[in-house]
Amino acid sequence: MSQNGASNSAEADIAGVAAAIGDPSRARVLLALAEGRALPASALAAEAGVSASTISEHLGKLLDATLLTVERDGRHRYYRLATPEVATTLEWLSRIAQPLPVRSLRQSTRAAALLRARLCYDHLAGRLGVAVMAALLERGWLVTEASGPAGGPERYLVSGSGRAELAAFGVDVSSVPPRRPSVRYCVDWAERRPHLAGPLGGALAARLFELGWVRRGRARRVVHLTEEGAAGMADSFGVRADWAS
Repeated sequence: MSQNGASNSAEADIAGVAAAIGDPSRARVLLALAEGRALPASALAAEAGVSASTISEHLGKLLDATLLTVERDGRHRYYRLATPEVATTLEWLSRIAQPLPVRSLRQSTRAAALLRARLCYDHLAGRLGVAVMAALLERGWLVTEASGPAGGPERYLVSGSGRAELAAFGVDVSSVPPRRPSVRYCVDWAERRPHLAGPLGGALAARLFELGWVRRGRARRVVHLTEEGAAGMADSFGVRADWAS
């Protein structure tokens, strides 16, 4: 270890993180927190289907792996994902994982809703998130910057016209330097196309909630596009959401 406590190892402990995520109950805890909100242990125990004593052990392991942080409010503790990168990692893992079997009508309904529109940390994902991303690119509000010589994904930058149009819509991106990506590369695990992540994705999702164009569903991470939202998205972004609920 170096003097400041950081490791000098050239390799990351992938196995350690994988082991922490690999337990089905802990995976359900992480997915329940993937919408970006902090939740108490009791709610996470219900999501994972385990007892209060068991959830404490699972939360301890996730904290040790630095996948979670804990916030204290008096006698209560609330848990949230440590960073947005944890949510992005869950999204990437979902792309290579086998789908869980659907054994009930309730599970089928929730699965369909998650595919339609959901939260990935603080931004929209699913068909709605991908459609918004595509619309911004088509209108030239976002522009692509080719990856560097080392390869890697494209970078997305907000254009001058995009900054003006988004500001008029109520999304202020003036605090983001022009040459700094305000859109993080995040490929939707189901659609296999990028959805709008990063600071801009979070700001736009917050604005849509503020306008009442989207609302949270009863199930964790599920987002519903309202009737007003469907009309507004069509007028403002050209997003035709015939699949919306």
